[in-house]
Amino acid sequence: MAPTITAAMTSSQEHLTLTHKLRKPLVEKLRRERINSSIEQLRSLLGPEFLKQQPDSKMERADILEMTVCFLAQLQQQRSLSNHINKLQSSSDKILREADCSPLSSTIQTSITKDKSPVNSALWRPW
Repeated sequence: MAPTITAAMTSSQEHLTLTHKLRKPLVEKLRRERINSSIEQLRSLLGPEFLKQQPDSKMERADILEMTVCFLAQLQQQRSLSNHINKLQSSSDKILREADCSPLSSTIQTSITKDKSPVNSALWRPW
């Protein structure tokens, strides 16, 4: 009985190996098709950017990937700069609001309006 089990296991392993050998080219072909499809999508999304770089030449896949990385890096840099500017703007707006609402500011405003009234227009001098 032992030789039969060993023979069955060997046959099963050979079957798996054969199945793997038959499936591998198909899986690899599907993987390459997915890669090519994604690269074509990138090329179409960034079409105007590609035309600026090399208007008449056919783009290689590596060129498309490099230009995509460059474009995304520039976009990320712009967003980072924009976020920084927005943070600065919001903090300066906050400072201005606090300055407008502070008690010192209202005291100064009150004294300025009192000084403008005709009754208190003369300066007070202690000498």
